[in-house]
Amino acid sequence: MTSVSTRDLPLVIQGGMGIGVSSWNLARTVSAAGQLGVVSGSCIDTVFARRLQDGDPGGHLRQAMEAFPFPEVSAAALKRYFLPDGRDEGEPYRLVPMWKHKANRVQEQLTMLASFVEVWLAREGHDNPVGMNLLTKIQMPNLATLYGAMLAGVDYVLMGAGIPKEIPGALDAFENHEPAALKLDLEGPNQGEREFIRFDPREHWEGEPDGPLKRPDFLPIIASNSLAKMMVRKANGEVNGFIIEAPTAGGHNAPPRGELTTNERGEPVYGQRDEVDLEQMGELGLPFWVAGGWGSPEGLQEALEAGAAGIQVGTLFAYARESGLDPELRGRVLQQARQGEVDIHTDLRASPTGFPFKVVQLEGTNSEEEMYEKRDRVCDLGYLRAAYRREDGRVAFRCPSEPVDTYRKKGGDVEETEGRKCLCNALMADVGHGQERDDGPERPILTSGDEVRNLGRFLGDRESYSAVDVLDYLVDGVEADVQAPAKSRSLRLPQVVAQR
Repeated sequence: MTSVSTRDLPLVIQGGMGIGVSSWNLARTVSAAGQLGVVSGSCIDTVFARRLQDGDPGGHLRQAMEAFPFPEVSAAALKRYFLPDGRDEGEPYRLVPMWKHKANRVQEQLTMLASFVEVWLAREGHDNPVGMNLLTKIQMPNLATLYGAMLAGVDYVLMGAGIPKEIPGALDAFENHEPAALKLDLEGPNQGEREFIRFDPREHWEGEPDGPLKRPDFLPIIASNSLAKMMVRKANGEVNGFIIEAPTAGGHNAPPRGELTTNERGEPVYGQRDEVDLEQMGELGLPFWVAGGWGSPEGLQEALEAGAAGIQVGTLFAYARESGLDPELRGRVLQQARQGEVDIHTDLRASPTGFPFKVVQLEGTNSEEEMYEKRDRVCDLGYLRAAYRREDGRVAFRCPSEPVDTYRKKGGDVEETEGRKCLCNALMADVGHGQERDDGPERPILTSGDEVRNLGRFLGDRESYSAVDVLDYLVDGVEADVQAPAKSRSLRLPQVVAQR
């Protein structure tokens, strides 16, 4: 395998933070400044539909919709979801249909459109690369999301929260508008025959497609050398590099390797087995970026000296003015950061996926257990539901954050419901699109990397900052031509100074 030069690759990849935090506005700002901006594709159909119902301020979505190659799809979406004056106060959002492994044509087309719009807007006004981040765990919308992004010319696809070994082959197929399939993960016994999620682009074209599409580079997000080697050997298409993510990164983390132990706060403890040998990564001959606590000039320089192409940074960009984070929520965290009082907890139980999940401790949000217990359990978005086979052989879906009796009747273990939170609805609230309930709007659950504890140092006496401020800070004075990897270097677990 030929070694890849890192000279033409981005030094900084902006993290693909969902749901909607890595917005087209943030990604466009970063890419226009010469680094790699990344949009979040997670739950993009719901984010898109709710933006339309909030009136599409500025008309950006409608502008991008005019460029979508299927005008009838754009017209149907406007008719169903667009409210010129936005919703009335207290009016709930109209829901998009929940995904199943056998999606209907309308569902696929709405997701293609939403993904296309996000990437198209991120690419507007410059000629630099743009990426999209997806979660492997959210299986069912991913194929339609990828094809929509490719229609808009996406340059990179980043995927973590699972083992995305079937995605490179799907990208290869979509290059020529050919069908692709993913094996559906099924929980529990009685799995029977394999089930697949299928997507055929040609079903959406009346005639022949308008020539081949650009195949984006694929960067899986991994946490171990063994997973990187497995992806290179067993992926069904080309892998173009890696994001190596330490457990200090925000969102979902890989669980510790080996026996689980916890600290006094009930958080998982990571050790030497969770460090990645960067020398071994270099031997794969593919570029890699390190993520999770590396968001500083010193971190970037150290990564380059260890043979990395650069770093991926999430937390600093999440609180920039251009991110999709609700301004009121962003302001509260920045205020706490200035006072040195912001804290974060790695929760082993919060996520329905079973992965550890970082939760910012913020008063008045669903990070507070007592407050969350008052919330009626409801699953009306369903992105994190798991598939299982019923006794009659049919495939059905369940989520440990749905009503306990419902989960139990579906054959779920009641113990799995303990401590679980509805991340789909809570993360939608993070970006100002929380559903209206009888007792008021859905409350957020904010996630960030451990580096949020150090945010006050970067912020200084400023009230806010831009994504360009982040880039200026990161690359200032860095020797970008460092190429030679250090010997026997491991991906350290970055040390974060706790401020609480």
